[in-house]
Amino acid sequence: MRLLLTNDDGIFSKGIETLFHALSLEHDVRVVAPETEQSAIGHAITMLEPLRVNVVNRNGRFFGHALKGTPADCVKIAVSELMDTAPEMVVSGINIGANVGVDVIYSGTVSAATEAAVLGIPSIAVSIDSFAPDNLGVAAEFIPKLVALAAKEGLPPGVCLNVNVPDLPAEKIRGVRITRQGAQRYVEKYDRRIDPRNHVYYWLTNECVFRDKDPDSDSCALASGFISVTPIHHDLTSHPALERLKGWGL
Repeated sequence: MRLLLTNDDGIFSKGIETLFHALSLEHDVRVVAPETEQSAIGHAITMLEPLRVNVVNRNGRFFGHALKGTPADCVKIAVSELMDTAPEMVVSGINIGANVGVDVIYSGTVSAATEAAVLGIPSIAVSIDSFAPDNLGVAAEFIPKLVALAAKEGLPPGVCLNVNVPDLPAEKIRGVRITRQGAQRYVEKYDRRIDPRNHVYYWLTNECVFRDKDPDSDSCALASGFISVTPIHHDLTSHPALERLKGWGL
């Protein structure tokens, strides 16, 4: 198939390089990714400044295009300008660090896949549960299988798949679970610091204090050694609340 590969860790990340080599064995893969890391940028798109695109070589060969923009920008401009024919599927990752629970809202990796779904293109986001992973090959082996299955079975309109892989050797992966987006809570604070010029600045820190224990949740499946596959949709409407508000007499 004709695939578009992107991420939010930047075009020079190890994750996107690993996945590129795995997918290129069977598919025509085009890379359009942010020039620099865009973690936690969410679904932002660039409107107030121009988007600049540069050719990137890795290991002495053409690798793809780097965009001075967000992951969602990458999908938009790849589909409308950089690819002669629209991709048949978009894959975003491999992201360093899990994207489960509320993290899905903030994730640039997931937002790239969501943007593709908005444009009517089947898409998959994939993350590994470590910020210093040792087992990227496990995710790189699983995703081509999922790409083939998603192409065969099809995805509902507007739905993309959010995949999270434990950072474990293949023999320790317990299987695959189809999951829902879980719930988790963080305690957040800003670390107040002073720079060499005596100016105050703040750095956000957080600690997860609650993680969903339901086996059907993405975070629980991941913590239990399973690959988590969650179908997600950009429609944020709370349908139970919708019916309740209709009774307010507005």
